[in-house]
Amino acid sequence: MHHSFMKRLVAPLAARGAFFILAAAAAAGVHAQTAGSEGPSVYVQGGWAEHQTDSATVGVTLPWTSWRSELWGSEVRGYWDIYASRWSYDSVDGGSSHATLAGITPTFRLRPDNGRSPWFLEGGVGITYMDKRYHTPHKEFSTRYNFASHLGLGYSLGAQRQHEIAIRVQHLSNAGIKRPNPGENFVQLRYAYHF
Repeated sequence: MHHSFMKRLVAPLAARGAFFILAAAAAAGVHAQTAGSEGPSVYVQGGWAEHQTDSATVGVTLPWTSWRSELWGSEVRGYWDIYASRWSYDSVDGGSSHATLAGITPTFRLRPDNGRSPWFLEGGVGITYMDKRYHTPHKEFSTRYNFASHLGLGYSLGAQRQHEIAIRVQHLSNAGIKRPNPGENFVQLRYAYHF
């Protein structure tokens, strides 16, 4: 990653991240009966798309504590993913630009071996809002509201599986509501801490 990329992203996200950490702390009181990977989490995430578009994200996950299911010998659970991202990209005038995005995504997580495996697969579709329309020399979004869908593969670590790392592929677009609708695809790396 470029040093200037990190400099442009860290300061604004730190302020926004404080809100999400406080929300997660409040959720911890509500979900105190859960532990490790079953409880709420805070996370940081980096993302990379084509044509030098990068994203830095902070967020919280809030588990659906009253819902779980089984599928093919695996445990399926769900959670709300609430986040803020900062995208950095080349602007149409030749300089650099950025946009801030807020999103919420209901996500399903499948954990093999009836939930005992440290590995998990997940996917979800949610909605996002950007503070301005995304416009680069290569792509232009026609809307600030967009849908975000993702698929991910992750691994839980720690005595109570409180740490996790995941690689995800995310697609954002307006689902054809308005043109142009080129969409953007990110490869993302996430670290989450469950409490």
